[in-house]
Amino acid sequence: MIRVLMTPFILYELAHGQFLAGGWLFGAAAFTDLLDGAVARRFGAETKIGLYLDPIADKILLTSIYIGLAAGHAVAVWVVVVIFARDLWIVLLSAVALKFTSFRKIEPSVWGKASTFLQIMTAVAVMAANGYHDAILARICDFLIWGVVGFAVVSAADYSLRGVRWLRNDKLRRIVDL
Repeated sequence: MIRVLMTPFILYELAHGQFLAGGWLFGAAAFTDLLDGAVARRFGAETKIGLYLDPIADKILLTSIYIGLAAGHAVAVWVVVVIFARDLWIVLLSAVALKFTSFRKIEPSVWGKASTFLQIMTAVAVMAANGYHDAILARICDFLIWGVVGFAVVSAADYSLRGVRWLRNDKLRRIVDL
């Protein structure tokens, strides 16, 4: 919940070009995520609702960071559109699977995890490059941004293919069961 509450402040700072402040707030939000997970595991306090809400809070935070970076002119708007499109596509696929199939165990793929990891690292690098006005890091960020876009596309395709494979296997199971 703390991450979600911090998100508007991070978004505000980034949108107003305060990349260092936004970066430090993002670091604090990430720390609360680590702390929350460690405490839940240590005391056996993991809950089903927490398993659902934690990735949603992460996605709200990360998406807001990219919106803030675009509003602060640190990344191009089209990059945010690609990230949003990937996330919306995955949510749509999940919703269809939950509504029309018996599939209930939606887990992140290695490509999805890699995409999220690269988004986080790139956001941190972009905040640092802009906050410190570092031209070399800014050049590195240009390559990282293309990596984010590439991994977003690959992970969306991977989730799509996983869904198609599952549907084919489900149809085969139904035929065999007849």
